[in-house]
Amino acid sequence: MSLATPHPGPTGNPGAAPRIAAVDTHAHVFEQGLGLVAGRRYTPDYDARLDDYLGQLDANGMSHGVLVQPSFLGTDNSYLLDALALQPHRLRGVVVVDTDISDEALRDMAKAGVRGMRLNLMGRPAPALDSPPWRRLLERVTALGWHVEVHLPAARLAEVLPPLLQADCAIVVDHFGRPDPALGIDDPGFQYLIQQSATGRVWVKLSGAYRNWPPEQAAALGREAARRLLDAYTPERLVWGSDWPHTEHRHIAYADTRRWLEDWIDNPVVRRVLLVDTPARLFHILQ
Repeated sequence: MSLATPHPGPTGNPGAAPRIAAVDTHAHVFEQGLGLVAGRRYTPDYDARLDDYLGQLDANGMSHGVLVQPSFLGTDNSYLLDALALQPHRLRGVVVVDTDISDEALRDMAKAGVRGMRLNLMGRPAPALDSPPWRRLLERVTALGWHVEVHLPAARLAEVLPPLLQADCAIVVDHFGRPDPALGIDDPGFQYLIQQSATGRVWVKLSGAYRNWPPEQAAALGREAARRLLDAYTPERLVWGSDWPHTEHRHIAYADTRRWLEDWIDNPVVRRVLLVDTPARLFHILQ
């Protein structure tokens, strides 16, 4: 399937690397008709094309974006990799892979702009991360300079973070760490996440607030959680993501998620670190 035509972006030249104005570190692209995995939690009935995403970036002052492999596409990252090929200067990627992936395939992904692998464990048991196949995979992705992105309820972070830290991985935790909506920042799992700032090897995405709290409370409660995370992690280990196209929450607008960040982090100097400097280092984007 054809993803899109080359998009000029803010420079007007699809072959030129844009200056980093701001980085959206969490979005998805897909379209109907792609092969979907069995046992998926969600089946999209719409397209989220690359051109549409680039238009959102342009409209909201974002120079760069990070495409994350959606869970319903499993380990077939081809659509994501095709998108990266169309915008090599503007986009980076986070993929889902199996332990038996070849070194050559990992190297090819890295050359294409992949900078991390994702463990989406919502509704799924954690793999045996301390087993030889997983330890070998973690060693290989760490050698490439990748991080491991984890998505699971806050109550389960203590299952997954220790073996990843023992394997010397850099870890990125999705969506505020997914605290229990009924507990919010009082969730013991969220408190555990706060404590992990001391490791120096964990980053957190301020994204998907509406996945943790009712939409009408997401802005206010997200601010409280963001402030707690900012105090613990500093902007050097926080990033922001739109979570476009807001799967299962399509009433959310990209511009709303961007405005929320302005409220959560009202100091423009601090906000710039979170939007530019930190993601530039984490995703290896040249400034």
